[in-house]
Amino acid sequence: MKQILKHIIVFILEIESRLVLKKYKPKIIAITGSVGKTSAKDAIYSVLSDSFFVRKSDKSFNSEIGIPLTILGCPNAWSSLLLWTKNIFEGFVLIVLKNHYPKWLILEVGADRPGDIKNITRWLKPDIVVVTRIPDVPVHVEFFASPADVLKEKNYLVKALKKDGILILNHDDENVMSLKQDLEHLITFGFKEGSNMQAANDNVYYQAGVPVGIRFRVDYKGNSVPIEINGVVGRQHIDSALAALSVGSSQNLNIVAMGQSLSHHNTPLGRMKLIEGINKSTIIDDSYNSSPIAAEEALNALHRMNTEGRKIAVLGDMLELGSYTAEEHNKVGKQAAGVADILMTVGVRSQLIGESAQENGMKKKHIHILNDSYTAGGKLKNIISAGDLVLIKGSQSVRMERIVEEIMEHPEK
Repeated sequence: MKQILKHIIVFILEIESRLVLKKYKPKIIAITGSVGKTSAKDAIYSVLSDSFFVRKSDKSFNSEIGIPLTILGCPNAWSSLLLWTKNIFEGFVLIVLKNHYPKWLILEVGADRPGDIKNITRWLKPDIVVVTRIPDVPVHVEFFASPADVLKEKNYLVKALKKDGILILNHDDENVMSLKQDLEHLITFGFKEGSNMQAANDNVYYQAGVPVGIRFRVDYKGNSVPIEINGVVGRQHIDSALAALSVGSSQNLNIVAMGQSLSHHNTPLGRMKLIEGINKSTIIDDSYNSSPIAAEEALNALHRMNTEGRKIAVLGDMLELGSYTAEEHNKVGKQAAGVADILMTVGVRSQLIGESAQENGMKKKHIHILNDSYTAGGKLKNIISAGDLVLIKGSQSVRMERIVEEIMEHPEK
């Protein structure tokens, strides 16, 4: 009964969304990829919102129900039938009465299972499509026959692009670039030579020895602009900034002004956020989720950073990898052995990370294998000392944010 009710609600919201799009005709930016969608969405919003009336999807609203809710401007009602009825009524009002509706919609479009994007693109036709990253072992690959099928699913969004639409691709990612179409309006971004929107000279900047953000240079059409993003580290935030600058430049926005917008940009929580830790330590909070490519990038960032103390990697399970689970956890362990002074694993699957790290030269006394985030938080609290740099990363179900709360200097914030 619950599933039947859900299908009815989704059907009604989809019909209302189609009618709203037909009535108000907003420009649609659709973002897909296996990692980086939310960060790109928020960066694009920061760049566009100074010039246009823009709405973005809330948190990670990227599904068959999340996308219609964003279009209608309604919250997730979860299990409340009363609130779902209210959402449906508000959608009806939006259709029959004239409202002040956004000129731009920024939507995440995800694919947990085969057919997710294909079904949405039967009615959603974007003006701009942004593709972030699609690694060889993507998130949610467990539910697809192969990584190639994940790529095929993402391609449905590219094919749904309007005839005069703009395609924006990550030039550093070969899988993403394989989606390139013969289009008049194509923009690429990345670090590689040949990117239209190219980044260079990226580095972490410090105050009194403590990391406080990232700086880099962007080259575009003969112009060079310095960009600074506060409170985060990691190249994934640079990718998101480049995607945002690409979208803004397609609408003839000034790149210097866009750079200033990014300097005030509020990056999403739990994604390589710098937080003050106990005992004068620094936390890199990447607890929102994890995947092989995201874990690799997080460890790369930890490796490149300077610290007066130790580098501690706290790594939780990576889920939905199917037959790739053991191989990918082993790879992360091998990388961690060359980066971290202390390794802590959280969860059953991540035991493989610890075992692999030991096999690759890390001393057993520096590896702590724990079952859950509560235990890990208590253990970590007794380990941290002044100057330590602590990376915390894992899939959502492992609840790594509990560890962050345990070792924050100011958890009340």
